[in-house]
Amino acid sequence: MSFPRVINVGFGNSVIVNRVIAIVNPDSSSGKKLREESKQNRLLIDATKGRKTRSIVVMDSGHIILSAMSNDVLSDRIGKDG
Repeated sequence: MSFPRVINVGFGNSVIVNRVIAIVNPDSSSGKKLREESKQNRLLIDATKGRKTRSIVVMDSGHIILSAMSNDVLSDRIGKDG
């Protein structure tokens, strides 16, 4: 049995890699819009533990995850094998 690959998005919170659609800059206009709409639709997950949001992870379920880790760090983690 094979388990899905996960990455840490900060503070012990993990996501399944093959369910990530995009990693967005939170300061971009699209990032701000995603954040606001997902909050209104109750699909926002804040995994920052009160820290500054440095990236927004868009999931295939429509959930939006706020992370205190940078886009580069998360992209590197996704790109690593196994």
